[in-house]
This record gives sequence, C-alpha cells and structure tokens, in this order.
Amino acid sequence: MNEPVIETRGLSKAYGAVKALDDFSLTIPRGGVYGVLGPNGAGKSTLFRILLGLIRPTAGEAKVMGGPVGDVHGMRRMGSMIETPRFPPYMTARQVLEWVSLGHGQGVDRTAIAAWLERVGLTAAADRKVRGFSVGMAQRLGVAAALMTRPELVILDEPTSGMDPPGIQEMRALIRSLADDDGVTVVIASHQLAEVQKLCDRVAILNKGRLSAEGAVADLVAGRERLRLTLRPADAALGLLGIKGTRDGDAVLAAIERSEAPALIRALAEKGAEIEEARWVGADLESVFNQLTVEDAPHAG
Repeated sequence: MNEPVIETRGLSKAYGAVKALDDFSLTIPRGGVYGVLGPNGAGKSTLFRILLGLIRPTAGEAKVMGGPVGDVHGMRRMGSMIETPRFPPYMTARQVLEWVSLGHGQGVDRTAIAAWLERVGLTAAADRKVRGFSVGMAQRLGVAAALMTRPELVILDEPTSGMDPPGIQEMRALIRSLADDDGVTVVIASHQLAEVQKLCDRVAILNKGRLSAEGAVADLVAGRERLRLTLRPADAALGLLGIKGTRDGDAVLAAIERSEAPALIRALAEKGAEIEEARWVGADLESVFNQLTVEDAPHAG
C-alpha cells in the first residue's frame, strides 16, 4: 500500500465552546483526486489550516507526506491555495509567478512560468496587472502559484469559485491531468457536488467537525438507489413513507429496500392511488451528501 499523503488521528480544534473538529481521523492515499466535502462550518477550512501549519490543533495529531505538520521536507513537497488568493495588485500575472518562485528559493524559470500560465489559461492575461482580474482569473493564478514548485501534493480550496461553465470544465481537465499525467495527489474542497462526482476518485464528507463518510465515489453512491413513483395522488405515497419519502417534481422518491417495494405498491393500490410508473433510480453524490449532512428539522412547539 502506498504511503498516505495525509493522516490525522483524533484531531480536534476548539474555539471556546465550539468544536470545529471533533476527534477527527482520516487517511488520504497517494495518487488521484480526493474531495473533502461538507456544509459551511463542517470543519474543512480548519482541517486545511492545520495541515498547512497555520493553526495548531487542540488535540490529536496530523501527518503530511509521512512527517509531522511543519516538517520542512514534507512541506516543500506540498502546494496549496486556500480561499480566494490575494496577490500584490500592482504585479502582472507573470510577475506574481516570478515572485512566488523567488520566495521558494528557486531561480526564475521564464519557460516554466509561461508553461504554467498557458496550462491555467492565462497566457493572454500574462502581462496584465492582477488588480483587474476577475475572481475566476485570480483562482487560475492561485492554482498556478500553488504548482510552481512542482509539488507531489496540492490542496485546493474551491478552485472553480467564480468561474463560468467553460472555465469550470477547463479547471476540471487541468486537475485531472495533474493527477493522471503528472502524478500529483490533488485534494480539493468544493460545494459543486456534480463537478466533484465527475472529478474525484475518493471523497470524505464532514459534518459538524466529524467524518460522516469516506470512500470511493462509486461505492458511496452505490446501494443508495431509490424507488421513483409517478402516481396520483402523490400525498398517498408521502403519507405511507413518512421521512423515507421526498418529492421529485410530480413524482415521489422512496428511500426503501428493494424487498419493501411490493408491499408499498400493494398498500398504495389499496388506498386507490393510480400508479403510472415505478422504477429504481441511482443516487448521485448530492443526494448522498444531503442524507449525511441534513440537520434535524426543528420541532414545533
């Protein structure tokens, strides 16, 4: 088995009475694209900041590239872009990458800089000052800056933020090529779950500072199929299903086992429901995410 690029054991971080991470343990294997998902406040940013040595955990431990957080050898093998990147506004995109390269103790390789600008789609804007960049352009430059040292591991927080659909597709292709062609392990956080499902090999889903699920995307969505019922009246099915039933346009999705389907259909027929169609539909990552992270509904009273 390959050495993990990231390991956490019993990691906790408290801000007063609030636990941003709560006894959090996770192993991220080397290779591929790994997604770290969760609603706002789930602990994703806290986790990344601990891994980058920006904050200290309250308890537990974390390792990056086989060594403790802060180990110079391990940190030099990692690149990152956390939140919206900010660069000196008077610099051009090309100057920013030269500045980053010098800051890492490297000489200025203008050929490599031009190649990275082309790879992130900024060749035409290479000599424009970054003060005029859109959010999406700043994201592209941030990704290029994270890759300047040719890291083995790169952490990208919302890399497609502010991008239009063609830009999102280009960034997806770049991230996939980093993993497949360059051998870089890419760890991303994103709220765009449809993109994550297309892009990532494995994901971890966080909720309230804890790990709710982890595994290959295909495995997480498998076995979560639901019965889609097109019928009149839909309320008949919703009444029988309770919390296992949700509306899907004019239809109802039933979160039941296949063995339960015949009894449900018989019960609906006995209630006089007219069933036009009943078919099994596969789950997507968004539905899995919602099932694992939905908060308890408030009680009336």
